[in-house]
Amino acid sequence: MTQKRLVSPSVTRDVVTRHGFQFKKSLGQNFLIDGNILDKIVEAAELDENAGALEIGPGIGTLTQELCEAAKQVVAVEKDGRLLGVLRETLSDYDNVHIEHNDVLEANLHEIFAQHFEGVSEVSVVANLPYYVTTPIVMKLLEEKLPLRNIVVMVQREVAERMAAKPGGKEYGTLSIAVQYWTEPQLVTRVPESAFMPAPNVESTVIKLKVRKEPAVQVKDTDLFFHLVKASFAQRRKTLLNNLQSNLQPKRDKETILAALDRAGIDPTRRGETLSLDEYAKLADELAE
Repeated sequence: MTQKRLVSPSVTRDVVTRHGFQFKKSLGQNFLIDGNILDKIVEAAELDENAGALEIGPGIGTLTQELCEAAKQVVAVEKDGRLLGVLRETLSDYDNVHIEHNDVLEANLHEIFAQHFEGVSEVSVVANLPYYVTTPIVMKLLEEKLPLRNIVVMVQREVAERMAAKPGGKEYGTLSIAVQYWTEPQLVTRVPESAFMPAPNVESTVIKLKVRKEPAVQVKDTDLFFHLVKASFAQRRKTLLNNLQSNLQPKRDKETILAALDRAGIDPTRRGETLSLDEYAKLADELAE
């Protein structure tokens, strides 16, 4: 690596100071300064000389440098225009990176993939995500059915635990089911506040989402499946039957819901957080009849 490794606190401070960069709390800007954490993120992405990497929010290019070393092609999507000049400097030694000035939530990812990942076997998303937009970004990546191998992201610890949660616990909910429908989640490592500049006031976790070739369960109507899940968690203290009566769209009468629950072998007095993906799939298929 010819450039100085940006993950060093002193190098990060020098780059930020030299460019007169001011951190914006509204953009969730916290730059990683722990090399051990950085190495774990890159390792979890499973990159090689034929793979691509999509980075969301590269900041000053700390993680981007490592991705350029590990992957065939890197696309870094940065929303903050103030960082473009910094990135041109810190990534100047690499000819396998494209800096995309865009908000990833508004970007046409299929177009970006077509333009910049031609000849790449698989792509992994790697990101230190702003916590306030973690869920919308992850769901966009999954719902757009991009040719992804892994999504390795740094997120708030509680969000990572919800993504990986199993049925029965208070962390298990709509996010758990949506993530596990499309991926196999694995908690990689916890990250202390001291690993960032500036330090956030929350603990972070790196989570790896291994994208499934096929969804975890097969259902007749995907939209109905997710409407069912959302309705089941609308009011966590209510029974499944009460939540579905009040919140399921399109509406079903009580007798229809009870009959579907009976055919699926699910007690109507259970709560949404106790059902597995398989049980939700069975119930969705019964309601689709």
